[in-house]
Amino acid sequence: MAVARTRSVALVGVTGRSVEVEADVGNGLAGIHLIGLPDTALSEARDRVRSAVVNSTYPWPDARIIVSLFPASLPKRGSQFDLAIAVAILGAAGVVPAERIAEPFFLGELGLDGRIRPVRGVLPSVLGAAKHGDATVIVPSANSAEAALVPDVKVIPVASLRQLVEWLRKGEEAPEPQAEECLEPPTTTTDPAVDLADVVGQPVARRALEVCAAGGHNLWMLGPPGTGKTMLAERLPTLLPDLELDHALEVTAIHSVAGVLPSNAPMMSRPPFVSPHHTATAAAIIGGGSTIVRPGAVSLAHRGVLFMDEAPEFPRHVLDALRQPLESGRVTVSRSAGSVTFPARFMLVLAANPCPCAQAEDQGENCRCSPTVRRRYLGRLSGPLLDRVDMKVTVVRASRRELMADRQFTESSATVAQRVLAARDRAVKRLAGTPWRTNAEVPSSVLHSEYRPSPEAMKPMTSCLDSGTLTARGLDRAVRVSWTLADLADKERPEEEETTAALHFWLGVMS
Repeated sequence: MAVARTRSVALVGVTGRSVEVEADVGNGLAGIHLIGLPDTALSEARDRVRSAVVNSTYPWPDARIIVSLFPASLPKRGSQFDLAIAVAILGAAGVVPAERIAEPFFLGELGLDGRIRPVRGVLPSVLGAAKHGDATVIVPSANSAEAALVPDVKVIPVASLRQLVEWLRKGEEAPEPQAEECLEPPTTTTDPAVDLADVVGQPVARRALEVCAAGGHNLWMLGPPGTGKTMLAERLPTLLPDLELDHALEVTAIHSVAGVLPSNAPMMSRPPFVSPHHTATAAAIIGGGSTIVRPGAVSLAHRGVLFMDEAPEFPRHVLDALRQPLESGRVTVSRSAGSVTFPARFMLVLAANPCPCAQAEDQGENCRCSPTVRRRYLGRLSGPLLDRVDMKVTVVRASRRELMADRQFTESSATVAQRVLAARDRAVKRLAGTPWRTNAEVPSSVLHSEYRPSPEAMKPMTSCLDSGTLTARGLDRAVRVSWTLADLADKERPEEEETTAALHFWLGVMS
C-alpha cells in the first residue's frame, strides 16, 4: 500500500487551476474519503469511481482510501475529477505504475460501466494545464476535438477506463489511443442565412449598422414595429470579420464552460449573437448560480453582439446591470463561495417601440398613449445606460414608393463587410502597440491626448458640450464614432464632416 499522485484541473470562472490529486491506500476501516472542499457532485464520485473500477475488471482495494485534492482551500466542483481520482487510486493500489500518472492531467466523468463521459469546460481546463509547460492531457474521446485546439499540448483521447489503464501499463512504446482526425485543430465556417440586402427602406439604419460594425459601437434603434429593427440587429454579425485566434479561443472557452458549445463545431470562429428574452433574470443576463457560477448572456456575447429586443420590457434593474460590463468589458459575480470574473466585451444593440401601443402617428394611426405613459415607458431605459450607447437611430415606416426606390441601393453583407474589414485594418494600424483593436475600446485619457481631432473638427461637439446637449461621456463616444467614420472614408484624422455626422448619430433619437 502506498501513495500515488496525479493531476487534474479545477475551473474558476473560465480560468483553469491545477489540482493535485493524492490517493492513500492504507490500513483501517474499508471505505473511501474525499477531502479538499468537494461539492455534492464531486462527493458522489466515490460511488461512480468504485463501480467503474470494478466493472472494468480491476480489483478494488479492501482498505481505507483517502483522496486529497490540493490546494485544499480551493473549492472543487463538478464531475471532471472522476478520472483523476480513479487513476490515483489504481496507482496507489499498484494496478498502474505510479510514475506514469504523476505528470499527465486527467479530465473526465466516469460511467458506472467504466465509460468516460464528456464534461464541460475542457478547453479552458486544457488552457490551464498548458501553463505548466509541455503538458499531456487525457480527455474523453467526445471532447478530443475541443482539447486539440490548444497548441503545444499532447492530447490523448480515451473512451473507457479499461482502455486508459491498458495504455498506462504498456509504457511509452505503446501506441497512443489518439484519433487521427483530432491531430489538427478544427475550425468552423459559417454560411449565414441572412443578408443585409434583405433590409429595404432604411438607408440611415443600414449606414449606422456599418459604422457600428467598423468601430465596435453600441446602437439604439427606436421605431414602430415592422420597420426592420430586429432584421437589422440579426444581420450585424454578418458584417463583422472572423475572430482572431486568441479571441476565438476566449469565446470558445466561455461557451464550453456554459455547456452550449456545439459538438460539431469545437472552434467558434464567428462573433456570437445572443438575444435573451425580455423575461430573463439578472443572473441569466449577467451570470450567476447558487452553487456553480455560470456565465450569463453578456459573457456569451463576448466579442460579438448582445441584442435586447423590446428593451423597455426588460426589468429596469436588469438593464442597469449592463452599465458596468459596458464600461469595463468584464463582469464580476460575487457569491458566498467567492468571486468569479468573466469577460464581457460585447456590442450592445437595443430596440424599442416609441410607446406601449406602438402606433405610429405619422402614418395616420391613433396612438392611445398619453405623453406621461410614453415618458414612463421609455424612462425604463435610464439616462446612464443610454449615455453608454454610441449611436441612436430613429427607424420610421417606409412607403411603397420609398421601398421601391431604395431597393436599388441595397448592398449585400459581403460587400459591406469588406468596407468594415478595411476600416478595422486602418484602426489596427493606428492603434499598433496598444492593447486596443477597435475605436470603441480606446479609453478617454488616450482619446483626448493622442487621438483628439483638430480644434476645427471639434467645434460642433464643443458647442453642444457648452450648451449641455452633450455630456462628457457622450463627447468621448462621439469622438470614437468620428474616428470610425474617418476610417470608413480612408482619412488620416476626423474632419468637421465626420464629427458632425457622429454628433447626429449620438443625438439621433432626440433630434
